[in-house]
Amino acid sequence: NTSFESYARLIRLYNEHKSYSANTINISIKQWFAANMCSALGGILDKLSLGFNQIHFSEILNGAQSIMQKNDFLLYYGYPRIFDNNNTTIKYFKLKPTDGRFFHLYIVNELLNRPELPNLKPELKKKISESIYEIFVNAQIHSETDYIYTCGQFFPNKHKIEFTITDTGIGFKNRINKRFGKNLNSIQAIKWAAGNYHSTKTNISGGIGLALLKEFITNNDGKFQIISDDGFYQYDKTSGEQLKLFSEPFPGTIVNLQFRTDDNTSYSALGEYNAEDLF
Repeated sequence: NTSFESYARLIRLYNEHKSYSANTINISIKQWFAANMCSALGGILDKLSLGFNQIHFSEILNGAQSIMQKNDFLLYYGYPRIFDNNNTTIKYFKLKPTDGRFFHLYIVNELLNRPELPNLKPELKKKISESIYEIFVNAQIHSETDYIYTCGQFFPNKHKIEFTITDTGIGFKNRINKRFGKNLNSIQAIKWAAGNYHSTKTNISGGIGLALLKEFITNNDGKFQIISDDGFYQYDKTSGEQLKLFSEPFPGTIVNLQFRTDDNTSYSALGEYNAEDLF
């Protein structure tokens, strides 16, 4: 799931096998596995495959296998697709950095148009779409990643949607230090990136994407997470900021967004309507 401990287990999986070359790596999943976490797992397994390793799923718990076939993750490993009758998955895609236009449509159609989300007036929906797209653009321009991995899951009983974006690039710390000549650690770099108007892009307006998402998620009582290098950052309204360090680095960056679906608020962008405005 999206706990610190779960991310640590995936990081350990990568670091225990990253020195392997021309081996078969057998993956066994013996417990429930959230579909949105396929984003991070897919990036890790592709990274391990660069050493000419073969990835083989030797055992998958039935419930986990079903959800990973419904979101198309296991199609990449030779399993057939299972139709998602309950529409609880947001499809897994492995995208090239040049696939930005497709990603933008995917965000709107697969995530923001879901009926379970709170009522978002058109202008705010557009702003949130642009903010999530900015995460993709940052990975596209600066992370030096080969692919960007994205998917999500709706949990009806828990009243939440989790949506996860992963890249296997150089990470926030290396990106920011390289761009600005700083010497930030991973936590400092993540906090810097999550702040208002901070951007590593040059001659391009932007940098407000993460801050806007964090503000909306705060009002929605959701959760916002960034994992990059050995840094873990989580923000939610109840606990505020949580900052931790992993014992080993993740080979890239994960951004996870959790939206509450039991929120009956109608949200609009500032100036869009004469109603209650969120921003």
